[in-house]
Amino acid sequence: MMVDGRLQRALAIYAKGNQIKRVDGSTYKVKSQSGNGWHLVTKKGEEWSCECPDHTYRQVACMHIQSTLFSLTLRDSIITSPDTIPRSEETEPNECTYCHSSRIVKRAIRRNLRGLTQRYWCKACNRRFVVDLGFSRMKASPQVITASLDLFFKGVSLRKITDHVKQFYNLKVNCSTILRWIQRYTELMEGYASDLVPKVSEKWHADETVENVNGKNRWLWNLMDSESRFLIASRLTKARTDRDARNLFLDGLDRAKKAPTTIVTDGLVSYANAYDETLRYKGTKHIRKPRFIDLANNNRIERLHSSMRERTKVMRGFDTDSTANETMQGYRLYYNFIRPHMALDGQTPAQAANLELGLGRNRWKSMITQSTENGRRPPKETENKAKYRKRAAIGVVRRYKKGKASLTWLQGMIAYLRNKKGLTEHEIKQVLRYMDAGNLSHLLSTFF
Repeated sequence: MMVDGRLQRALAIYAKGNQIKRVDGSTYKVKSQSGNGWHLVTKKGEEWSCECPDHTYRQVACMHIQSTLFSLTLRDSIITSPDTIPRSEETEPNECTYCHSSRIVKRAIRRNLRGLTQRYWCKACNRRFVVDLGFSRMKASPQVITASLDLFFKGVSLRKITDHVKQFYNLKVNCSTILRWIQRYTELMEGYASDLVPKVSEKWHADETVENVNGKNRWLWNLMDSESRFLIASRLTKARTDRDARNLFLDGLDRAKKAPTTIVTDGLVSYANAYDETLRYKGTKHIRKPRFIDLANNNRIERLHSSMRERTKVMRGFDTDSTANETMQGYRLYYNFIRPHMALDGQTPAQAANLELGLGRNRWKSMITQSTENGRRPPKETENKAKYRKRAAIGVVRRYKKGKASLTWLQGMIAYLRNKKGLTEHEIKQVLRYMDAGNLSHLLSTFF
């Protein structure tokens, strides 16, 4: 029995791994086995062509075409298999994630509850890795995780989400697992989204609403752009003091990198005092207590509060301030980047604010992928350590604010947490903002 030599060499090319790269739907690159670069394999209609001499002069299906066809056949069989969920939109890496060497090959396929994941091996550092699109080492598939995130911020309870996942994805998870997904990816995306500067209009709206935290009232302050509906800043506080309103305005100025010409608020005295301390000297006009029939009313931000209640009324309140902050932080991401707005012709507020990220159909997945590609990483084994550092820093600042410790002690403890526990500048800024201790930032800036 005669065996086709081209077919054997095509199978050998595919077995090596990392020899076939997809350019687009009809163009592929196959590495030359003689070391002369890459051969371009293209499809025109139903015909395949290759740049190699074997196909050019003999007009036969060369080993590069056959290896490409074999790769496509195997890929289609995996995608259509009812038993597995492959990683969609996975790209082949060009270098090792550890040593950045280009000497990488495919080495085995990981198969678990989330489906198939291609693993790679680096010949230079002898380490294995996978393409990290933000879902590395997660048992559930990206489809399940992003669907859970979307359902949660649409107002579905955690237990109902677990039932949905079991019915439609045949995956049994605990409601606490879904809560950890929400916390994990909210922190990841917030680190990426906070660096984006929206292009906002000259008129802003500010208002506050009450939230129930363990039976006590907390005030959620929101600052919104009028034209794009972009939620610029939000804060959760225990009271409605001048300092709380001032910090809201300062957060807005820091995020937008500009001051508005007009700001609309209700008649709360704290807004007027905070305006005098922050925005008056920037030429901003303050409109207080607008009527419903006025052109410059606060209806738009009141509509935002109604949308937020779709989420909070299902929870019947929060257990702790930190849980409330995390949930509101995640909802701000959902409102700005994920949720389309009917008044904006189906655009999200981020798109209306000139933040065109090209998120595609599954906005959650694209947002997580972009956050990972831009240097952010989901919290893994260091998650508990980071929470410990923040809790320790909060305790240190609280002790100083109560007058139980001196400034020297405060600086010494912050230096210890930085040098020994890895406290970062971003973490101490979060702590100072949470503790309303922004006046200490200049005293601690020398440590970072």
